[in-house]
Amino acid sequence: MSTPDLGGVVVATALPYRADASAPAGLAVDYDAYAAHCRWLVDNGCRGVGPNGSLGEYSSLTDEERRRVARTAIETVGDDGIVVVGVHGPGSHQARYWAEVAAEDGADGLLCLPPTMYRANRGEVLAHFEAVASVGLPVMVYNNPIDTKVDLTPALLAEIARIDNVVAVKEFSGDVRRVLEIREQAPGLDVISGADDVVLESLLMGATGWFAGFPNVFPAESVRLFDLARAGKLDEARALYEPLVAAFRWDSRTEFVQAIKLGMDLVGRYGGPCRPPRGPLTEEHREQVTADMRRALASLGVE
Repeated sequence: MSTPDLGGVVVATALPYRADASAPAGLAVDYDAYAAHCRWLVDNGCRGVGPNGSLGEYSSLTDEERRRVARTAIETVGDDGIVVVGVHGPGSHQARYWAEVAAEDGADGLLCLPPTMYRANRGEVLAHFEAVASVGLPVMVYNNPIDTKVDLTPALLAEIARIDNVVAVKEFSGDVRRVLEIREQAPGLDVISGADDVVLESLLMGATGWFAGFPNVFPAESVRLFDLARAGKLDEARALYEPLVAAFRWDSRTEFVQAIKLGMDLVGRYGGPCRPPRGPLTEEHREQVTADMRRALASLGVE
């Protein structure tokens, strides 16, 4: 039996809103624009999309919105790509609920953080992922120690990897040394680069995927970078990557959602505003994101 594969370039999709005084924070999810965005990403060569991640502002959505966002992605992508749905929750019962809903709606896989809003211990982390994996879909566990305060170390991942249906880890610690450590200690677990500004380094060390933020802005070029890195064409990959890194670094900063949405606006896509708790960028940050994006776009020959 082959292991389900959640690799390749899967985009953690940003979520567009439109003004609506009756909606939460005066912003309603624009499902039509979201569907068009998912379609654009797949048509530009991305393997799939990841709705309801942190970049998708899942924690700012109502339950009805959250399910409809995932359904929109699944219906839009169809058989042309994969949809890996974020099922993050404070406890295993909430995360398992979202996993069950995603399975009912036709998701190809699940992305799951450890318990959110609580610094879980080893046993609680294992129980959390066991509950989610019991639903039966392939699971990509998500290591984001910056936000969750829980570090899925290579040793802990070796234990997590023994859970049926856990197939991959989205590694967002920023420490590229982890790629080889994970491959050594959990050889059956696919390592997926989760931080845009170490993606080339991670791919060269054996990561098999990129669960990505800035491909919301330039998907075709990101797929080309991924393919060059996986083919070992280092000189070409570096030449493409280096001018992009200043922009990519925003993927690891507190304002990453706002920065990526601004990047979308700058290339003629629609990024737009965020719901609270995320507010607008400061003028200083806006100027810096714009400058970093201009450099990236100039290197790609985009006006």
